[in-house]
Amino acid sequence: MTTLSDGVNAFMPNTQVIVSEDKDGPLSGSSFAVKDIYGVAGLPTGGGNPQKLAQAQPAETTAPSVQTLLDAGARFAGKTQTDELTFSLMGQNAHYPEPINSAAPDRVTGGSSSGSAAAVAAGLVDFALGSDTGGSIRAPASFCGLIGLRPTHGVISLDGAMPLAPSFDTFGWFARNAQTYEHVADVLLGSAQTSQTWRTIRLEALDALVLGSAEADEYARMVETAAPLIGAPTVADPLSTSLEALYWTFRHIQAFEAWQEHGAWLSSGDRGLGPGVKERFAFGQTVTHDIYDAESAKRETFRDELAALLGDDGLLVLPTVPGAAPLKAASFDDLQAYRERALQLLCLSGLSGLPQISIPLGTVHGAPFGLSLLGPAGSDRQLVSLASHILEHKG
Repeated sequence: MTTLSDGVNAFMPNTQVIVSEDKDGPLSGSSFAVKDIYGVAGLPTGGGNPQKLAQAQPAETTAPSVQTLLDAGARFAGKTQTDELTFSLMGQNAHYPEPINSAAPDRVTGGSSSGSAAAVAAGLVDFALGSDTGGSIRAPASFCGLIGLRPTHGVISLDGAMPLAPSFDTFGWFARNAQTYEHVADVLLGSAQTSQTWRTIRLEALDALVLGSAEADEYARMVETAAPLIGAPTVADPLSTSLEALYWTFRHIQAFEAWQEHGAWLSSGDRGLGPGVKERFAFGQTVTHDIYDAESAKRETFRDELAALLGDDGLLVLPTVPGAAPLKAASFDDLQAYRERALQLLCLSGLSGLPQISIPLGTVHGAPFGLSLLGPAGSDRQLVSLASHILEHKG
């Protein structure tokens, strides 16, 4: 086995090896990294917390989705960093050196799939696995200039993975180029389906969440670049619920489920949680079953509304995040403000369970900026193909 050179703080210690036992298959010759929430036989899973890592026993089996990729011939290159217990969006884990965003080194990678995004952006691996609960594939993809799909909820197995909020948690992966992304999609989702004509829409409230005029101009240019392949979007009527209200629905449900998953362990000792993560779990402890039930009912109403808006042929076009990745030097308060604004864009896919792909089409302030397409349930493979065609058209 050969050790990789990791100059971007992407990998967890003592997991960074390329396994030499190659298999023939559609992914032969490609290497991949795995976010440290997935079981890999012989390695412990830490989930971004040193105490959890110290307590963990080596996994006896490999998570099925990871095994599928190994069986397809891809070579495992090591486990990658994650934000603590995956409950963050910026890629800054207080316990480990911060992963470096090779596309914009003075800016964050995004999280919680920080190490995987860093490894792919630096060219250390061909693709890398992450997960997306509140945006942990889509935001790092936009920040680092990568392709990243949040699949239809439940369409790819999360067996053998550490959960955060199960009704939101999804599998995901990053790649720098569309061909690689499609090859992985073929293995995980099946081959590309027949193309169809899309009815493309946008919501003015989503467009308005970009940070400023430079972001608005670049977003408009990205939409124009994609339009020959997806059509020029028409403006849809506003949603019946404000984006701020949907954000709080997401926050309450996510925090409640996160506390149900991790509260007992967190309460059994001082776990040394980092800033932001500690407060988010504390918030989850305050969310009652009555609040959870009320917010879940609101979620169902929104889910039905968005599904009806899209039908079988609708594509919602939106900025993945408000703009370029925040600067590493930004204050805690500024990072929190960006997070809250970003989650108003990111929460729609999570609340609805519908797939969304971030496409690296733009640049603002010298850093990557992604365009997103959100489609009907089960349109995952079609979204990947669309992303590929758009990037090919871009040249």
